[in-house]
Parts: sequence; structure tokens; C-alpha cells
Amino acid sequence: MPALQPVRGTHDLLPEDSRRHRRVGDLARALAERYGFAEMSTPIFEFTDVFARGIGEATDIVSKEMYTFADRGGEHITLRPENTAGVVRAVISNGLQQHLPLKYFYQGPMFRYERPQKGRQRQFHQIGIELIGVAQPQADIEVIALGCDIIDGLGFGADVTLELNTLGDGESRQAYRAVLLDYLNGHRAKLSKDSLDRLERNPMRILDSKDEGDRRIVADAPVYSDHLNAASRDFFAHVTAGLDALGIAYAINPRLVRGLDYYCHTCFEFTTTTLGAQGTVMGGGRYDGLFAIMGGPDTAGVGWAAGIERLAMMLAETPAAARPIALVPIGEAAERRVLILAHQLRHAGFAVEHGYGGNVGKRMKRANKVNARAAVLIGDDELARGTATLRDLDTGAQVAAPLDTLAEALAQFR
Repeated sequence: MPALQPVRGTHDLLPEDSRRHRRVGDLARALAERYGFAEMSTPIFEFTDVFARGIGEATDIVSKEMYTFADRGGEHITLRPENTAGVVRAVISNGLQQHLPLKYFYQGPMFRYERPQKGRQRQFHQIGIELIGVAQPQADIEVIALGCDIIDGLGFGADVTLELNTLGDGESRQAYRAVLLDYLNGHRAKLSKDSLDRLERNPMRILDSKDEGDRRIVADAPVYSDHLNAASRDFFAHVTAGLDALGIAYAINPRLVRGLDYYCHTCFEFTTTTLGAQGTVMGGGRYDGLFAIMGGPDTAGVGWAAGIERLAMMLAETPAAARPIALVPIGEAAERRVLILAHQLRHAGFAVEHGYGGNVGKRMKRANKVNARAAVLIGDDELARGTATLRDLDTGAQVAAPLDTLAEALAQFR
């Protein structure tokens, strides 16, 4: 019988990968807390309508990429492909809109059925933030600033570019949609099949097409910024002025869009060339119309999400594992004493590696393998004296230390 393998598009997070992921999540969480974002978590699966309504039936995510199934009760359930819709659902269903503004940080797995590639799997992980209930451009500036701080804190701010655009308000969007639709209809014969399907339902999604023929057509399409009304231009000017005041560099990308009607005003992506074709590591925007679509009252919202896998790949080095204290008993009496000692030291806050068998040589090899910082050797002679031999595994120096105050003697190796 062949050995079992992971499902295509999934991967095991072994200790080194887990340390990279933890570095991303821990730093992002700590910085989000400085900005006042509290951590929340929504279920990994929701009723399918949460995403079908929240993301949009016309999107590739809903039509092609969602993991949807009927459970044993006949309910249509979907593994979450993203988290904004789930957060909005949670705010509505828990009646939290009476406490606006709300600021949330999240972290967890998402699921999309798509072709696995570098930094993109069918089960992947995201960090993200949502700032809900603030219609002013200060919210857009704040979420972008937090994203910059996280990327800088991870050490690769110089390799990432903030791309920025505005979608304007609903009036501006409708004006641009009409102009874009007229332009694309003039090139209908050369559009890809997917773009033809989007033409009437969601023509702005064509601006995101990866098809080379579509991209050539889009290159000469009307520019969104030419169709903004005064209010939309003023909103965007406040956002860019705020970023300028904070010293946050950005590049205006007039082709950067969000295809769904509830997106408005600011949209942005943090991109890099260090990961090949899949260059977006963080993306977001303002979604003031989403709450109404999902059955709640009109409520402003802005946020972003970032792929942990991609951010972890960009870390310069893997964070080091904690260096434990290795306990090395010599003889049966010492084995019993070390069992208790390991428990005591762990309660005192030390990482402890307790070898499970073998002679002193084998146990010391194990200590070196786990990169222990120090070794505590205890045999019959040490027990008789009430001491342990404490060996510094970096320098080789060793001293005798009383068993009763061993934690204090080991404090230098934390």
C-alpha cells in the first residue's frame, strides 16, 4: 500500500516553517495592538450565502474557487476563502454596530481551489485588519500605515512598493463603468472568454485580467481618475496628504481596481518583485457598501489582508528555536530525580529537554542536536552531595551548582 500524501495544494508546517509563520503573526498582532486593533476570530466555515453575497456571485472566488458542500443537515456550507465577509457577518449577527468604531485583527487559514504555486496554496493563511465605522480618510491612512509598519518590522520594507489608487464614490464609479463598458464593447471580438462573461456583470474585473490579449486592450482603456467627481478627488487628496505627512512612499497605479460595487475610494496593494509573478503580499481598500449588501445598515469599512506564506518566504532568515536546558541523568536514582527536576524547571520558565534513554554520550549528542544552551548532569555522586554539574555547551565550562537553587544558577542561560 503506498504511503499517504497530503492533498494537492496543502502543505505541512514543520517546525522551521512554523517559526517563520509565528514571526509574521506575532509581530503583526503586536503592532496591531499598538494601533488599537483587538484580535477576533470567525469560524473556518460559514453558510455559503455569507461569501456568495459578501464577495459576489460574479467573482472567480465564488464561481470557481470556493470549497462548498452540503453538510449532514442539508445546509450549504463553505470553507472561508477570505475573512472580511465573515467579520462583517460577525459584526451584524452580534449586534456590534452600536459600538462603532470597531477595530479588529485576525489570523488564520483560508481555502481556495486554485492552481498551487509558489507562495499560494489551496489552504493558506492570512493576517488582516478591519476598521469599521469610520467614513473619514483618516481610517484609510491608519490601516495603510499599520501595513507599512508590519512590512518594515519584518525587515523587507525596501523590497516592497505601496501601489495606490482611488475608485471614488458610487457616482464616480457609475460614470467610469459606463465609459469603460463602451470602450470594451468596441474590443469585444478580442476579449478572452472570461472577460466576455464579465463584460455585462462586472466589467471592472477585466482590468485585473491576466490574459495577455486582455492586458493589451486594457492598456489603452480610459483611466479611472479622469472620471472622479470633486468629492472623490478631495477624499483621495486627503489620503495621499496623510501618507506624505507620515513619510510613507507610494506609487499611483491608475489600473489598480476592486471589481465589486461595494468597494469605493481607496484601494491599495503592497507588491514585490522578489517572489516572481505572484508579487502582491498585502492588499486592501475601502468597502463602505458591504454591510448593506449583507443585510446590515450602511456602515463604512476599510481594511487589508496579507498572505502569511508570502510574508514568511521573504524573511531574511528563519527565527531561531528556543535553546533548551538538557538534563542528563546518570543511573536509576538520577533518572527519578531528573523527572521531578524537569517538571520544576519548566514551571520556573525554562525550556527543558529530558532525554528518554541511552548513556551519557548518547544523551549529550541529543543535547547538541537540539542546540541546548546548557546541560545539567546528575549522577550518584552529585545526588549524594545535593549538587548538579552545570555545563555551558557554548564554552565547555562547567561548575557544581546546588540542586535546591538550580533555577537561579541556570538563570544566565535563559
